[in-house]
Amino acid sequence: MEALSQTLPIIIYFLLIVLLIIAIVIGIKLITTMNKVDKLVEDVNEKLESLNDIFNMAEYISGKMSAISETIIGVVTTAISKIFKKFNKESEIDE
Repeated sequence: MEALSQTLPIIIYFLLIVLLIIAIVIGIKLITTMNKVDKLVEDVNEKLESLNDIFNMAEYISGKMSAISETIIGVVTTAISKIFKKFNKESEIDE
Protein backbone atom coordinates (compact mmCIF):
# COMPACT_ATOMS: atom_id res chain seq x y z
CA MET A 1 0.00 0.00 0.00
CA GLU A 2 2.91 2.25 0.82
CA ALA A 3 4.47 1.60 -2.61
CA LEU A 4 1.19 2.53 -4.29
CA SER A 5 0.95 5.82 -2.41
CA GLN A 6 4.50 6.67 -3.55
CA THR A 7 4.15 5.63 -7.20
CA LEU A 8 0.65 6.99 -7.81
CA PRO A 9 1.69 10.69 -7.59
CA ILE A 10 4.64 9.98 -9.89
CA ILE A 11 2.32 8.37 -12.46
CA ILE A 12 -0.15 11.26 -12.18
CA TYR A 13 2.63 13.85 -12.61
CA PHE A 14 3.98 11.95 -15.61
CA LEU A 15 0.50 11.84 -17.20
CA LEU A 16 0.00 15.54 -16.52
CA ILE A 17 3.32 16.33 -18.20
CA VAL A 18 2.31 14.23 -21.21
CA LEU A 19 -1.07 15.98 -21.29
CA LEU A 20 0.62 19.38 -21.12
CA ILE A 21 2.96 18.47 -23.99
CA ILE A 22 0.03 17.24 -26.09
CA ALA A 23 -1.89 20.46 -25.35
CA ILE A 24 1.10 22.57 -26.41
CA VAL A 25 1.51 20.61 -29.66
CA ILE A 26 -2.20 20.91 -30.42
CA GLY A 27 -2.04 24.64 -29.64
CA ILE A 28 0.88 25.15 -32.03
CA LYS A 29 -0.88 23.19 -34.77
CA LEU A 30 -4.05 25.22 -34.15
CA ILE A 31 -2.13 28.48 -34.48
CA THR A 32 -0.55 27.39 -37.78
CA THR A 33 -3.93 26.25 -39.07
CA MET A 34 -5.52 29.57 -38.10
CA ASN A 35 -2.72 31.43 -39.93
CA LYS A 36 -3.37 29.36 -43.05
CA VAL A 37 -7.11 30.01 -42.79
CA ASP A 38 -6.45 33.73 -42.34
CA LYS A 39 -4.29 33.79 -45.49
CA LEU A 40 -7.00 31.93 -47.39
CA VAL A 41 -9.69 34.37 -46.27
CA GLU A 42 -7.52 37.33 -47.26
CA ASP A 43 -6.93 35.77 -50.69
CA VAL A 44 -10.64 35.21 -51.20
CA ASN A 45 -11.39 38.80 -50.16
CA GLU A 46 -8.83 40.13 -52.64
CA LYS A 47 -10.34 38.08 -55.45
CA LEU A 48 -13.85 39.20 -54.56
CA GLU A 49 -12.74 42.83 -54.53
CA SER A 50 -11.26 42.38 -58.00
CA LEU A 51 -14.58 40.94 -59.19
CA ASN A 52 -16.48 43.76 -57.51
CA ASP A 53 -15.73 46.09 -60.46
CA ILE A 54 -17.17 43.56 -62.90
CA PHE A 55 -20.33 43.22 -60.81
CA ASN A 56 -20.70 47.01 -60.61
CA MET A 57 -20.34 47.28 -64.38
CA ALA A 58 -22.92 44.54 -64.91
CA GLU A 59 -25.30 46.29 -62.52
CA TYR A 60 -24.79 49.60 -64.34
CA ILE A 61 -25.45 48.01 -67.76
CA SER A 62 -28.48 46.19 -66.37
CA GLY A 63 -29.88 49.45 -65.00
CA LYS A 64 -29.36 51.25 -68.30
CA MET A 65 -30.95 48.41 -70.27
CA SER A 66 -33.90 48.46 -67.91
CA ALA A 67 -34.32 52.22 -68.34
CA ILE A 68 -34.11 51.90 -72.12
CA SER A 69 -36.64 49.06 -72.22
CA GLU A 70 -39.02 50.99 -69.96
CA THR A 71 -38.75 54.00 -72.28
CA ILE A 72 -39.40 51.86 -75.37
CA ILE A 73 -42.36 50.14 -73.70
CA GLY A 74 -43.75 53.53 -72.67
CA VAL A 75 -43.47 54.88 -76.24
CA VAL A 76 -45.06 51.76 -77.74
CA THR A 77 -47.86 51.79 -75.16
CA THR A 78 -48.56 55.46 -75.81
CA ALA A 79 -48.60 54.88 -79.58
CA ILE A 80 -50.95 51.92 -79.26
CA SER A 81 -53.29 53.81 -76.93
CA LYS A 82 -53.39 56.75 -79.39
CA ILE A 83 -54.24 54.37 -82.23
CA PHE A 84 -57.07 52.81 -80.22
CA LYS A 85 -58.38 56.24 -79.20
CA LYS A 86 -58.48 57.30 -82.86
CA PHE A 87 -60.14 53.99 -83.74
CA ASN A 88 -62.74 54.47 -80.97
CA LYS A 89 -63.43 58.07 -82.07
CA GLU A 90 -63.93 56.95 -85.70
CA SER A 91 -66.29 54.16 -84.60
CA GLU A 92 -68.29 56.60 -82.44
CA ILE A 93 -68.60 58.98 -85.41
CA ASP A 94 -69.82 56.12 -87.65
CA GLU A 95 -72.51 55.18 -85.15
